[in-house]
Amino acid sequence: MFGRSETRGTSPLVLEPGLRRDRPLFASRPHDDAARLMHSARQLVARQRRLDPDIYPPDPDLDMLLAPEMCLEYRILPWGRIGDAILVATVPGRDRTRLRDILEQSLGPVLFAEVAEEDLMRIVTERHGEYLADRAERLVPDDYSCRDINKLTLSRGIVASLFFGVSLALIYVFPNAFFAGITAVAVVNLIATVMFKVVVLVAGYRKPPDRPIDLPLSEKPVVSLIVPLFREAAIANELVMRLSRLTYPKALLDVVLVLEEKDKETRQMVDAVSLPGWMRVVRVPDGQLKTKPRALNYALGHTRGDIIGVLDAEDAPATDQIERVVEAFHHAPSNVACVQGILDFYNTKSNALARCFTIEYAIWFRVVLAGAARLGLPIPLGGTTVYLKRAALKHVGGWDAHNVTEDADLGIRLYRFGYRTILIPTVTREEANNRIVPWIRQRSRWLKGYIVTYLVHMRRPFRLLRQIGARKFLGFQIFFLTTIVQFTLAPALWSFWLVCFGISTPLFDVIPSDWAKGLLALFLCAELVSLLTGFIAVGCTQHKGLMQWVPMMFFYFPLGVFAVYKAWSEMVFKPFYWDKTEHGRSEPDVPGGDIHATIR
Repeated sequence: MFGRSETRGTSPLVLEPGLRRDRPLFASRPHDDAARLMHSARQLVARQRRLDPDIYPPDPDLDMLLAPEMCLEYRILPWGRIGDAILVATVPGRDRTRLRDILEQSLGPVLFAEVAEEDLMRIVTERHGEYLADRAERLVPDDYSCRDINKLTLSRGIVASLFFGVSLALIYVFPNAFFAGITAVAVVNLIATVMFKVVVLVAGYRKPPDRPIDLPLSEKPVVSLIVPLFREAAIANELVMRLSRLTYPKALLDVVLVLEEKDKETRQMVDAVSLPGWMRVVRVPDGQLKTKPRALNYALGHTRGDIIGVLDAEDAPATDQIERVVEAFHHAPSNVACVQGILDFYNTKSNALARCFTIEYAIWFRVVLAGAARLGLPIPLGGTTVYLKRAALKHVGGWDAHNVTEDADLGIRLYRFGYRTILIPTVTREEANNRIVPWIRQRSRWLKGYIVTYLVHMRRPFRLLRQIGARKFLGFQIFFLTTIVQFTLAPALWSFWLVCFGISTPLFDVIPSDWAKGLLALFLCAELVSLLTGFIAVGCTQHKGLMQWVPMMFFYFPLGVFAVYKAWSEMVFKPFYWDKTEHGRSEPDVPGGDIHATIR
């Protein structure tokens, strides 16, 4: 946050060693006593000793002089009074000239003393943990958050009643017209989806440089990695091993493992692991809300990097990933606030579901997101391998603690505040969810998050249009609305295949026969575009053996229909429920496959 520079005024000071603990350390004293203490403190400056909270604990009466979040950000803590001055503890290496300018505006005269960063963070957390945890739930402004999405207001009640009332009336009075209308919407949505795939396919990637440009050490920033862990005891040890293989200078790497206070099993496993000095544990106080974005917001204040990265517990990032990210930020325009990497899987060969999941991720990250980013469209971020400028992240309010796809929401909010996201070809491998029921549960959470995110940002559609412009507004609709409609109305499109068995559909009863032939041609064209996209995406990976599995995606995507209806039901009964995905259930295809993530 602050560089190392010459200090002004006093150096770090400590209190007189002869003071006994049974004597009030910072109680009111006569003027002569205060002067004597001030003189003694200044004399001890040269000794460069640090405050020991066990011997000289901070004065609890000064707890609210500074906001707890400010104490975390600047690594400072009001410790006591010496005469008319406030003794402020700070960690070594802070720019006290700048700190003095900031603090004297509100506190008056200040004196500085050094304290170990671990002690300072522990004291702030012990005294203000509940406040910071509650704040983590409400960082995002109300207008951009979904935390009131389940509140029934008069206007929402009227709109919902009209929608369901009209729908039921149409089903009862004009069933054929209703189903024909639903099918027409699904067809229009399909056309938009196909056109979008073609556009992003043409945009594609620029060829990455053969060799990354290594920046001088003096130009490399501190990078903080936040890794939320919840019921992840099975892979805690592997996580430490994978992160240890990162080649970024460890002196500039700050890894924060975030644990929930009541997740005793994971805590015990992490405590049993010998963590390196650049890796720390932050425990999130218990609360009714237990979501990944809440943990991320809480941990943000404990990080010290100018770049904040997010990884999942099962992730195996490429060893030079941080160098690639730093290089991308270094050369990118100033409005680029986020760098998104590519996700891949290390258990691709475990079964058919894992193979199809790998193909889907290849299409999503290597074609869809890559092309959309090249076009400057707002993109929904992935939940991991996301790197953000700290200043931009704070500007937009962090993560929405109530949104179960906090990554997608953050991606759109960045664009609303004038920032951009770019993709870079650095790979993080993770474990593919290769069991059907857990897959449906995970996908239902993602789709529910898409629904929530769409509703939040479309509260005031004209304001969104003004903020991001017509082209990006259209891109937002395609990413979210077409995805939701595609899965929700998929059965209406499936009904067209009944024609092959001589069974008519409501839409075919009301349109000319030539139109019906055109629709069948459209469906075939959509499948060809999907196949082409899949082949190209797989060709950009190391999984060339998956080419023959691309046609199987025709049977894979229908699983999303079960997920979307589960998502719609949860929108009514439990919109903030986080359906946790269990990890550590599938071994890598080859030994070390979860470690040696490639760059492609």
